[in-house]
Parts: sequence; C-alpha cells; structure tokens
Amino acid sequence: MQPSHFRWAAALGAALTAAWAGAQAAAPLAPEPPSLDERISAAVQPVSDFVSGIIFTSVPVGETSLPLIVLWLIAAGIVFTLRFGFINLRGFWHGVQLVRGRYTSTRPESDGQVTHFQALATAVSGTVGLGNIAGVAVAISLGGPGATLWMILAGLLGMTTKFVECTLGVKYRRRNPDGTVSGGPMHYLRQGLAERGQPGLGRVLAGIFAVCCVGGAVGGGNMFQSNQAFAQLVAVTGGAESPLSGYGWAFGLLMAVLAGTVIIGGIRNIARVTSRLVPLMAAVYVGASLVVLGANAGAIPGALAAIWDGAFSPEGVAGGALGALIQGFRRATFSNEAGIGTAAIAHSAVKTDRPVTEGFVALLEPFLDTVVICTMTALVIIVSGVYTLPGQSGSALTSAAFATALPWFPWVLTVAVILFAFSTLLSYSYYGTKAVTYLFGESPRLKLGFRLLFLVFTVIGAAMSLGPVIDFSDSMLFAMSIPNIIGLYLLAPVVRRELAAYRRDLAAGHIPKYPAGQPEPQ
Repeated sequence: MQPSHFRWAAALGAALTAAWAGAQAAAPLAPEPPSLDERISAAVQPVSDFVSGIIFTSVPVGETSLPLIVLWLIAAGIVFTLRFGFINLRGFWHGVQLVRGRYTSTRPESDGQVTHFQALATAVSGTVGLGNIAGVAVAISLGGPGATLWMILAGLLGMTTKFVECTLGVKYRRRNPDGTVSGGPMHYLRQGLAERGQPGLGRVLAGIFAVCCVGGAVGGGNMFQSNQAFAQLVAVTGGAESPLSGYGWAFGLLMAVLAGTVIIGGIRNIARVTSRLVPLMAAVYVGASLVVLGANAGAIPGALAAIWDGAFSPEGVAGGALGALIQGFRRATFSNEAGIGTAAIAHSAVKTDRPVTEGFVALLEPFLDTVVICTMTALVIIVSGVYTLPGQSGSALTSAAFATALPWFPWVLTVAVILFAFSTLLSYSYYGTKAVTYLFGESPRLKLGFRLLFLVFTVIGAAMSLGPVIDFSDSMLFAMSIPNIIGLYLLAPVVRRELAAYRRDLAAGHIPKYPAGQPEPQ
C-alpha cells in the first residue's frame, strides 16, 4: 500500500473514532437494571398500598387522625373489661399464683405440652420487641409525656382481651394424632361458632385469620426482626462505614442457624428457650432502665407530673389531649397485640384441664409488655429530657435517653434488640406453623417444610431493604383482629360459663393448692 493510502486510512479511522465518541457522549446513559430489592418492592407496592389503605384507614379527629383498627381493638378491651367485671384487676394475683404453680387442675394424662410459665414466656417473647423501644419513643415524640398514661390504660384494657381469647384458645384446642395440640383463633372460630349454629361463618373467619397469620408471621414476625436487628448492629459499629455493612446475609444466616436449632423441635424447644430468654431480656432492659432512673432520681417527680398533666392538657402537641390519648392507645395496641389472636396460639399448648386458668395467666402478658416495660422506656425518655430535642425519634431517641447516664448503652440496646428480635422470631415460627397446618393438614413434612422456608426468609430479611413487604405483613397482622374480635364477641358467653364454673370449684376447694415453698412439680 502506498504512503498516501496509509494517510487516508488513518484519517478515516480518526474521523470514525471521533464520530463514535461524539455519539456516545450525546446519547443518554442506559439506566442501571433494577436491583432485586427494587424489583420486589415494585411488585409488592400496589398490593401493599391497597391492603394497608383498608386496614389502617384513619378518620380525622381534631388536628390528628385515629386509625379505625386501633379503635376496634380498644373498644373490645373496654367492652370485655366491663362485661367480665374488671377481671384484669381482680384476677391478677390469681394469675401470678398459677404461674408460680400454687394451683393446679392438671392430671398426668391432660392435654398440652408446656407449663403455664412456659406458655406465658412464649407469648411474651412474641410481643416484647421494637414496639417497646422505638414505639414508645414515637408515642412521646408525637403525643408528649401524657401519651404514657393512655398507653398504660390501653395495656390494662388489653389484659381482659387476652383473658378472653386465651381461655377460648384452650377451650377449643384440638388434640393431634401425634399427641401435640393445636389451638388459637382458627379453632375457636370454627368450632365455637359451629356450636352456635353458625358453621359457615366460623369457617370463613377461621380461614381469613389463618391466611393473614401466615403472611404476618413470615414478614413482620420474621423478616422485619432479622432486618432491624442487623440494622441496629450496623449502626452501633459505624453505620455506613461499619465493617459489617453489606453482610446482612451472613447475620441472617447466623440467626437462621440459631433459630433452626430451636424451632425444628417444635413448641417444647421454643418454650424451653423463651422461658430462659424472656427473663434475661427483661432483666437486661429493666436493669438498665433502673440505672438511668436512679441517676435522674430527682427528675422522677417532675416526670410523673408531666405525664399526668400532659394526658389532659398537653402544650405543643398535635391534637392536644386527644392527640396524646390517640398516640398512647395506638402504640400500646401495636406493642401488646391484645385482640390480634396470636397469643392464643401459644397459650393453647399449656398443660391444663381448665381453660380459664390460662386466661388468668394470659392477662399478665399486656401488663408485663406495656405497663412495665413500655412505662420503663417512657420514664427514661422523659426524665432524660431528650424528647424535647429536635431531629431524633424511634430507637435513636431511646438510645440517646439511655446514653445520658450510660454512654455505652447503644451496645446494651443492640443486645436487647437482637434478643427481642430472636425471641419474636421463635414465637412467630410457631404461630405460622399452626396456621399452615390448619389450612393444609397436620403433616410432619409440611411442618418441616414451612419451618425451613421460614428460616430462608430470616436470611432474606436481614439482607434486604424490605419497604412495602413489611407494610403488607403489618397489615396482615392487624387484619387478624377483625375475624378474631368478631368471634370473641360471639363466644364471650362461653368464657363467662367457664369462669363461673371455675370460681365455684375454687371456692369449694376442688382446685388443689400447693403450700408456699412447695409448688406443683413442673
């Protein structure tokens, strides 16, 4: 080839290269393909928005709004408290004695698999969690200190609802061929309403409850727990710069392995672990609370006065006194889950011949969850004064409140969050298993398959930003209260008869009582 030809070819190549570069610069960059998180969120978002819009429909009340589902749950607490003559207060000490083993109505051949204390611990482990840490902070941020008083009142009302639903859970539980028992709203809705001559209604309500229970267990009771536990661990180890950032899958895998060693064995293993874990959780959290309150002892009278005054005449709170009431009721309801029906599933596994005894035990649950632990959190936040500072809310506000006396508390909070998340995960694995077996039959393979799938979602939850998935599962959790409370209203006469018969036998001395220091062998 001649030199002129080389020069021509070189010029043509340079021109084509320049033209290509110019075209690339002018053309818009191709968008990045959506991530797995984004694809899941896009798929779930329309369904989540639709369901959440129905379940959490709110009505404007003054300057604030009231979710109708909260009104539904609180109204049930008021009705049952009045109908059963304040059993939440009059039956409190008897519930304590039953947990201690002072009374028994159990024979060796009695149905059930766990003790009163183990059933209580399993149910409490399902409710004590982030609602006690972040939820209380939200209530005080939006409703002021006065929200605390209404939160306590909501907890007291919820005690009666738990009494009713857990009595029915034991009354209508089913003995399975393998000797285990299955109970909860699925069973008392179907069997109890069939006894009333409404079998069709019972089947429909039970089916709705079971489907919602599966969705709520996998999402809110599982994925959300591992996700938030990992988020707290990352936050305390450096946030975005944490060496753990991006390793959610590894944390989720560790939680799944630890949970798997417990839940594969069923309710006996779950009860054995939660009966040890729940007292440890309570001791760690309440102990830290007492340290902070002790360091701010002089501020406690003022905090109590602020709670009382703020409940009726708060200043600077959206909605005034009504806003404080709504926030207190809302957070307590979301924390103790009275009326949701899940606790009745755990309490149904108790070994007893008297259904109402577990009702007495169950009424202790909202007291521990809301009246004790939530109030501890509220007092710490109020005496520290951090709730008046802008820019903090949720668990960050609670952490800042504790850090005023315990600078190292974020690590304690991290331990508490992980323990709370782990115990909640254990309980909801049992709830989900019972809902699945109600829908599809008591097959050992089915149980194992669901438990393994549940553990897979534990890993997925820790590794993902959940978004609409959690919104949907929260809706499923609170949707359970609709069929459940309808059933509670219709079956309340059954509970009244059980309570009256038990009181007669107790007064006649037909219920054995063990001397102090010699509790019933467990």
